[in-house]
Amino acid sequence: MGKLTIYREETAAFTAVSNLFIDEYMTQANDAQLKVYLYLLRTFQANQATSISEMADQFNHTEKDIMRALRYWEKKELLALDYDGDKNLSAIHLLTPGNGAAGTIPTKPAGITPLSSVRQTKETAAQAPAEKPSYSADDLKAFCSNSEAETLLFAVEQYIGKPLSVSDMKTILFIYDRLGFSADLIDYLVQYCVGREKRSFRYIEKVALEWAEMHIATPAQAKSLASRYDKNVYAVMKALGKSSAPTAKEVSFIDRWIKEWDFSLPVIEAACERTVLAVDKHRFEYADGILASWRRAHVHTVEDIRAADTAYQKNRPQPSRLPSAANQFNQFPQREYDFDALEKELLRN
Repeated sequence: MGKLTIYREETAAFTAVSNLFIDEYMTQANDAQLKVYLYLLRTFQANQATSISEMADQFNHTEKDIMRALRYWEKKELLALDYDGDKNLSAIHLLTPGNGAAGTIPTKPAGITPLSSVRQTKETAAQAPAEKPSYSADDLKAFCSNSEAETLLFAVEQYIGKPLSVSDMKTILFIYDRLGFSADLIDYLVQYCVGREKRSFRYIEKVALEWAEMHIATPAQAKSLASRYDKNVYAVMKALGKSSAPTAKEVSFIDRWIKEWDFSLPVIEAACERTVLAVDKHRFEYADGILASWRRAHVHTVEDIRAADTAYQKNRPQPSRLPSAANQFNQFPQREYDFDALEKELLRN
């Protein structure tokens, strides 16, 4: 019997979603990002076109919210964005989780200019931190007119305890606009910093950049990150004179000292104290060198440190002692003078 041809009378009433997306990507995305991605899947599988404005209307979001969600999924390599010569979004390429191309959805952003005037490659974007643009008064006005942003700025003022300056609001706009943080994540970010007695917007921006580098996208992820930094981490940061949030590299140093090398906090603090007295830069590397040498010498307690210091002082080569002034003088042949004869000789002259 020959092969059979199977017909379908109507379009399938479901949208297929990758299990890999559900297992590895869905839990990290916020509400807006999930809506946009699932809507794109539904649109593609139904062979339909869409636009930024249509998606904004569909989910009652702003067009910038939609663009932020698209850029988020582009960073996750689940889609790629194409722009025309005027820097307007022209097409969306859906990518199968696992780096396989799925197809293209043409779209028009209805006059929305991408936030980045020059599109970076994935490699460049991964290496270079987002640059803070010079926002105009119109940019700030448009941001503040957003009801979500208005609520966010009011909440930030309450946390900080004072009215926000134009510079402060531009920092929030940068975090919201360029770093792609949701309002909920910015709300938690400010609470996190204020909880550590840090109300400077320079500090808030620095923490935001660190979170962006670590791909923190939701308050739940930020809380999980913070919970991993127990009191020992902050004690070490303080001992090294660091007031900022620990970076992933700094945490890796501390984890090695505590978990792998099994040093107690007092021993690590002793190494940090010597580090601060010795260097101003690269303190983690310097402290790591001290602790590595102690580990090789089987020094693991404060008493071991004292014993090692005592042994070092005993075995330390002593500098050669210079003879005293009297001894130096006595090394020369001594001469005896007849002062009466000298006086007569002076009087004759």
